[in-house]
Amino acid sequence: MQTVGALLWEPGTRSGWSVEEIELDPPEAGEVLVKLTSSGICHSDDHLDTGDIPLPWAPILGGHEGAGVVTEVGPEVHDLAEGDHVVLSFLPSCGRCRMCVSGRANMCDLGAGVLAGRAPDGTHRIHARGKGVGAMSYLGTFAPYVVAPAAAVVKIDPEIPLMPASLIGCGVPTGWGSSVYAADMQLGDTVVIFGTGGVGMNAVQGAVHRGAKNIVAVDPVEFKRDKAKEFGATHAVATHAEAAGLVEQMTNGQGADRVIITVDVARGEIVEQANQLTRRGGVIVLTAAAPVLQRDVQFDLFTFAMSGKRLQGSLYGTTQSRNDIPLIADLYKRGQLELDELITRTYRLEDINEAFADLRDGRNLRGVIVYDD
Repeated sequence: MQTVGALLWEPGTRSGWSVEEIELDPPEAGEVLVKLTSSGICHSDDHLDTGDIPLPWAPILGGHEGAGVVTEVGPEVHDLAEGDHVVLSFLPSCGRCRMCVSGRANMCDLGAGVLAGRAPDGTHRIHARGKGVGAMSYLGTFAPYVVAPAAAVVKIDPEIPLMPASLIGCGVPTGWGSSVYAADMQLGDTVVIFGTGGVGMNAVQGAVHRGAKNIVAVDPVEFKRDKAKEFGATHAVATHAEAAGLVEQMTNGQGADRVIITVDVARGEIVEQANQLTRRGGVIVLTAAAPVLQRDVQFDLFTFAMSGKRLQGSLYGTTQSRNDIPLIADLYKRGQLELDELITRTYRLEDINEAFADLRDGRNLRGVIVYDD
């Protein structure tokens, strides 16, 4: 079918997105065609443009947060049907590999290839200018239609509005799960969250969900600090130094129980800043993506080793999409988690470069591309 999509032809050059005609093949075995309602604007796609996540191939159809309705089902798909309301997960889970069967579906073998530039069978479903086009996370939600592996498609209650549901494919579970699962947060904890954009704001919501006593949001953007308080942060400050003073006072010098890093780009110095704020036996969660080629990190290894702390990497918030996407959707339905309030502004696909400029300038918690009916 003929449609339009936003492509990067020169990843890593900051050249921006080109909205143009693309050709989408019908679904093959194990795939479905989804008509999208909307797509979230996430920093991970911007990392492809800036080069923080380098790609050795091009072009790529961006986008990995989306929700919509299944319109066609390929062969060998048994748990999805036309008309199903679905959320697309940026990390598919096959349900069969060692990671999946051991309860770590966010580390699925299939998901490890999401930046390979081709569909899981090694071919392309998308074409433009006579070339095969890779899709971000096997998806490519910067187009109104997506051919996606069924392993990345999760059915949700049709009563859930699809536009806010599109955020449950990446940013919401990544932040929420960073608190609920990766940090192993406990009732009454003191928590510091570095960065309160589309991911960090959901780490705030996760901390509220787990019953944290003190939630300190750290962000240089005043708009985001104000929003963090609306989402449940008890305190919001601009710098690490301000956070250190607060934590010193709150804990009688013991330090925060949990420190979660959800900034836009993780630089080397932030890990030691988090380490300084964390009490003995506490947990530091690194969720933010760092530049792939970054190797220099400031870190007091001696004190860390002697303190019994844990530095925990977290992919997708350590969530399991088959379980946690419906769970988060249900929390939203019951009024226990906010999604609509995360959407600062909506855009048309042709305005995608403006949407990313707003993301970089800190104007949005989450921008969302909305497709016409």
